[in-house]
Amino acid sequence: MTAEGKGGQLARQAAMLGELEAFRLYLDDRKRWREGLTTGQMPDATHSEQDAADAIRQACGIRSRAELDHNEMPGVMFKRIVSGFGRWKRRAGL
Repeated sequence: MTAEGKGGQLARQAAMLGELEAFRLYLDDRKRWREGLTTGQMPDATHSEQDAADAIRQACGIRSRAELDHNEMPGVMFKRIVSGFGRWKRRAGL
């Protein structure tokens, strides 16, 4: 694997983000909002770590989190995700 194919700081941050229970709850909340679901229809703790990784890759339009460090637009999108998560945490009092 070439150096360009290896993940850097953003890739590591994305991996750690997916491990956070609070981030997975954020994904639950966002999906409920987008799809007009209640917590009864989609309870908390629905998203797994794999779901979180998949959601980040899909939102950023990438196949591997390593691309976050080597392609500007996915990196920008990832930073928007992190920012949105931070706002959600503050509103949720976490």
